[in-house]
Amino acid sequence: MCGRFVISDTTPDLVRIFDVDTVGEGLPEPSWNVRPTDPIPVVLESKKEGPVVRRLEAARWSLVPSFSKELKLKYPTFNARSEGLATSSAFRASLAGKRAIIPADGYYEWHTVGKQKTPYFIHQGDGPIAFAGLYSWWRDKSKADDDPERWVLTATIITTDATGELADIHDRIPLMLPPEFWSAWLDPDLAGDQSLVDQAVAASRPMVPTLAFHEVGPVNDNGPELIEPVQH
Repeated sequence: MCGRFVISDTTPDLVRIFDVDTVGEGLPEPSWNVRPTDPIPVVLESKKEGPVVRRLEAARWSLVPSFSKELKLKYPTFNARSEGLATSSAFRASLAGKRAIIPADGYYEWHTVGKQKTPYFIHQGDGPIAFAGLYSWWRDKSKADDDPERWVLTATIITTDATGELADIHDRIPLMLPPEFWSAWLDPDLAGDQSLVDQAVAASRPMVPTLAFHEVGPVNDNGPELIEPVQH
């Protein structure tokens, strides 16, 4: 799973890296300890009248399906399993046409032996990782139609089976997209189904052995010191 991650790139960095057309309001500052329900930057594409527009927006990290009556759900939705995603009631509508990229420097994972949990920082050597994600707009019906906060953008990170050395730390990893798969994943005209998810998983496999990881100290507070290797 992916329950904490790091994103240190600024908004201008992300606009350049992901070739963004428009930037939304309220983009969060860089963070070395992003937690579920925190605001996160997401890249998505939308099409109303005219050409497709690639956007950088702020989203709440924990997807809330549009049919939900409450923003706070009884079950966790900050991750979505790639397996059977197309049949999931919480995620299938988003998979169909609301797919996103969630940029990250890397993420934290805890290796558990008995009662001892050892945190690791898993990352790519150069540039951000593009996590495959989904998004959903949730309507707060308690707010007036003219209230700018009536719509809440929410998002989730898709996970898949870990392979190689990463499987020794945890059995799940975030689904990471290579640059050549970004456009297909974001394309709102491409109907997303389980086949697309499986293609994304296959495209991600060569990236996994290129990731680096090291043990870190307690993942508390916030700052670049959190990703420094532990010196034994």
